[in-house]
This record gives sequence, structure tokens and C-alpha cells, in this order.
Amino acid sequence: MKLVYSFFHLNLAYSSIEEEQRPEVIKRCYWPLLHLIEELQIPAGIEATVYTLESIAAIDNKWIEKLKELINQDLIELVGSGYAQIIGPIIPARVNESNLILGNKGYGKMLGIRPQIALVNEQAFSSGLVELYKNAGYEAIIMEWNNPAHIHPEWDQALQYYPQYAQGTNDCRLPVIWNNSVAFQKFQRYAHGDMELEEYLDYLSYYTTRNEGMFCLYGNDIEVFDFRPGRYQTEANLSAESEWLRIRRLFEMLKKNEQTRLVKPGEVLSLMDEDQAGNILSLQSAEQPIPVKKQAKYNITRWAVTGRDDLGINTDCWYIYENLVKAGCQNDEDWQELCYLWSSDFRTHITEKRWQDYRRRLECFKIKTARSIDNANNKGPQVELKQHSAANPALTSVTREGRYISISNHQIKVKLDCKRGLTLNGLWLQEPKGPFLCGTIPHGFYNDIAVDFDWYTGHTVIECLGKPKITDLNPVDPEIEYTGEDICINGTIQTAEGNIHKLVRVSSQEPMISWEYKFALGKMPAGSFRLGYITLNPLAFEQNSLFYRTCNGACKPETFLLGDTEFDHGSPVSFLVSANNCAGMTEGWIEVGDASQIIRVEVDKTVAALVGLVSYRKINNSFLLRLSFSAGEWDETRRLSDLILEDLTIKMKIKLMKYNNDTLA
Repeated sequence: MKLVYSFFHLNLAYSSIEEEQRPEVIKRCYWPLLHLIEELQIPAGIEATVYTLESIAAIDNKWIEKLKELINQDLIELVGSGYAQIIGPIIPARVNESNLILGNKGYGKMLGIRPQIALVNEQAFSSGLVELYKNAGYEAIIMEWNNPAHIHPEWDQALQYYPQYAQGTNDCRLPVIWNNSVAFQKFQRYAHGDMELEEYLDYLSYYTTRNEGMFCLYGNDIEVFDFRPGRYQTEANLSAESEWLRIRRLFEMLKKNEQTRLVKPGEVLSLMDEDQAGNILSLQSAEQPIPVKKQAKYNITRWAVTGRDDLGINTDCWYIYENLVKAGCQNDEDWQELCYLWSSDFRTHITEKRWQDYRRRLECFKIKTARSIDNANNKGPQVELKQHSAANPALTSVTREGRYISISNHQIKVKLDCKRGLTLNGLWLQEPKGPFLCGTIPHGFYNDIAVDFDWYTGHTVIECLGKPKITDLNPVDPEIEYTGEDICINGTIQTAEGNIHKLVRVSSQEPMISWEYKFALGKMPAGSFRLGYITLNPLAFEQNSLFYRTCNGACKPETFLLGDTEFDHGSPVSFLVSANNCAGMTEGWIEVGDASQIIRVEVDKTVAALVGLVSYRKINNSFLLRLSFSAGEWDETRRLSDLILEDLTIKMKIKLMKYNNDTLA
């Protein structure tokens, strides 16, 4: 007999629903669900953030009382997700921890229980999150099957019918219960009248008559039944027949089906002792470090660098986060406010009214936390700043030969190309001697017409739909300054859309250079905005041990071996979606290298909350491996009017590191 379970995702913060529409959502969507469960005695899961439960209680507390009643009758299992619906893999670990802890407190206060199973918000998974869920007391997580299975073709398809273990970092793991995007989309099509009951039952019979195990009938939004959020122009029209009535007919048929048994989500964990259950699976890969539900157009970049101004509001949230950390904040209300401000729904199809309210609230909290830091600094001891001595020309060599500026000290050697906008022609470690680690791979290097271009390092590329690219690969006459212990080379590159100022700082204290970009380009065009490219020199790295490494929502890093993979996070999904994945870099850094040497790039997310894009392909007996950093991508959530590049500053550092035993731990 097949165990069939469902859970319904409640979200009163839904991006395209105005606050004044919330009573209607409760009436048309939330109450019918409880009536359905109670009247048909159907076991089901209900997932909601504490914010949503609090919002419901403020409007109609009777709904909360009925929910508690049905939980006590063992008809409903509460599935948790935290205080707010935040996208864990692009948010700092401390905020993710707070969201789960505050969620547990809120569930206990409102419902008197603590959920044992968590829904991974928006099914945006990273292995680092597993330990956070486990530390918060969760016994299992719900995650989509389809995308992890797609990037792991070696998996047996039968694994989707049984609970498995999701592998986290450092051998931490949790049971995973599978959701299915195709299944919940089919359920929605049936409810909306796009499929008749007989056709839908034929679809279901394929799964319910094959194998034993479990199947998730539905695991998604509830606000789409007998209500239309207005998110897409392609939403189905409401018909005269209630969609809840159609859903009722389906559950009545399933209750009579002797081949299925309707259960709550947690009950499928009883299958963990079956032969095909309990396998330890890595849900992510180098190609897809952060799997997300549904089709490829719905990927992690939509909450990071698209939307009305995801870059701006995420940067503000990072600034607030750093202020709370610096102030040693232990106030639950402040961390709760930051979780709210980092909610996913402000980053997609947010309405104009809610967007303006959100911006005001974000700015007020930003000012408040900045004042807290000022007060803390004023109370602290006054430290006398030491005056740095000027860099010693005897220890640092700076030469200009034609188009190139070379800087050399006892740590590194740097070669900049003035004809190409101060791009990095080469970056060397002085010890041991060898080829440059990253820089420009010249045209003709690969002897393959498909890739025989100049592959630069340190430049900007803005791709515009239907227009030529905007780049900073133009000639510049830079200034050279000795500043403290460092040498600074800066210049302004003119483009057709405005100026880009670039400052390259070479450290004499460690093998490091830093970049600072300042853009004066007006409105962000429709397209992608990427910069800080790093192109590895294939002659300097061992291909068999190549990897990249970063943190995606947790303190512990994830290492992705490149092996036989080939991928490009920045390749478009379609004309409408400009990228397919990214690295969250939630500790502010990403590394790439091999078993002996590493290039580490650090980004100041309080200045610009960039995310990382990795591209890797094998070419004959060589390879092309590049990092870039995205400040903007294009998808259906983007709004051009809110993206201004007149005073945008971006700060990055490149550090060269030798491998040690702790580096790849």
C-alpha cells in the first residue's frame, strides 16, 4: 500500500497579496482547508511561519483555535520553517539560526507545540543548512526530489518513494522526506480545472500502483485555490465551481482507494527501515550548489540579485546584520525584525504599496542599528590610530612598460593592463616561483575556435537585452600612489553609458590585492551585471584536484570538486532568465584552486551583497575555470525603475594561499 501525504504551505506574506486582502485569503483559502480536513477526517500537514500564524491570529484568532483543535485530534501535523520565510543559502548562518530558534519559540507560544519536521523554505537547499535544522531540534526536513535527482542521474528513481538521509557538512545528516514539484503542479492544474478528475487519477495511478513507499500528493501554496494572488498574467481564471469542491472530490476518491493510505508527513518516516530507504545522499553538486524547487527559471538568483532591487535591500540587510553582531545584540526583537526584513517575498513580485512600506521599515531599522553601533563606540575606550609609514620603494618595485604596470614585492607580483581598463594580466606568488595563477588567457591559447578569445581577469561586463555589452575594457591612464603600506593604482574608464572608476590596491604585508569599483552609469539596463572576473591559468593548477569552496547559509564551508563536470552558473535559462544558479558566499568569501594552491576572493557584502558564479569546462587536455560576481540578473521579477547605478561601490579582495591541512577540512 502506498502512503500518500500532503502538506499545505500557508504564507500571508505572499509577495503579490496586499495586506488588506489577507482577511479574504483566510476566508477563501485557510478556512476551507481546515473544514476539508475536519469533515473528511483527512490527515495532512500544514506549514506556516510564525509570522503568518501571528498575522492570522491578529485577523481571525478562531482559525488558530481550530488549528490547535485539529492538531490535538491528530489530524494535522504542524510543519515548521522558522519565524519568517527566509532563503537560507544566501543569508548568514547567525540569521538562519535565529530564524529557527525564534520560530520554535513562536510555535510554542501560539500552539503549545514544537514541530519535528521542517520545510526547507522555497526548497532552497544547501548542505550547510542540515546541521542548523538538526541543532534547532528538527528530526527531518522536507525537500524537493526533482532538481537534486536531475543533477544526480546515478540515483535510482525508486529512492523518491522512501525517506533518505540528506548529507550535511562534517558528516551531519538528517532524514529527508520528498516533495515533488511536478506532482504539486499537477494537483494545481486539476484544482484549477485544467485537468478532469479521471485524467488526474490516471496520472496518480502511475505512482500509486507502482512500488510501495510514499508519494507526496501536494506540497505547495494554498493561496492559489479559490483565490488568485495576481502574481502572473497567466494565472487561471476563477470558475463558477469552487476549487475546494474539486479538491474535496479528489480526497473522497483517495479515501476509498484500497491501494493508498492517507497519512501525515511524519508518518512516512516509518518507512526508514525499508531496503530502499535510509541512503545517505548529497542533494547538491558543483553544477547546482543550491537546488531550488520547480523548473530552472525558478532558481536561487531570484532572491539574491533580481527583483525590484534585491542587491540594494540585501546589502542593507547585511549592513544591519553586521551592526547587530558588532553590538553583541542579544535582543530577540531585533533579530526577529532582521528575519522579517530578509523575507523572501520582498524580493520577488512585491506590490508597489508593500514595497514602499518595506523600504521605510528597512531604512528605519538600518538607522536604529547604526545608532546602536555609534553609541557603543562612544562608550568604548579610545584607541590611538598608528600612523603607517609610506611603502618602501626599495621593497616594492613599480615599473611601467608600454601598456603594462608591474608591481612586485617579497610576497607577490602583479601585472596590470592599462589598455584594457586595469585588468589583471597576471598575478604571481613570489615563492615558489612558477606561472601566474590568474590573469589574462590570451586569444589562441586553447587552439579551439569555440573558446579562442581573450579571457580577462578583473573586469566588468553588463549584458543588455538587444544592445551591445557594456564593459570597462577601455584604455585608461592611471595614477600611482604610495598609501600607507600599500600601492594604489586608480583610474577612470569611460564607457558609452557613463564612467567606471577602478582602484587596485597591492598589499606589501600579505599576498593580496584589492579592487574597488565605483559606477556612475545611471539606471541598470535589462540584463545581467557581473564583475570581478577571475580566470585561472590552466598551467598553474592540477586539473584532477580542482574545486571551489564557500559557505551557503552556514558557518561550515562546502567543498565542490569539479571532476568530470562541466557547467556555467551564469549561462541563461532563457531570454527571460539570465542565470541558472550561484554561490551564496554567506561568510563573504569563495575559494577556487587545487590540492596545492588556492585563490580566495572576499567581498564586502555590507557595501554590495554580490553572489558568486562559477564556470568550468574541459578543453582538449586543458580547462577553462572562471569566477565572476553578480550584482544583477534578469528574470520576471525584475523592475528596471528601482535599479540605479549612479553611486554604486563594490569592494573585493583577492588572496593567494598555499594548501594546508585545514584549508580543505
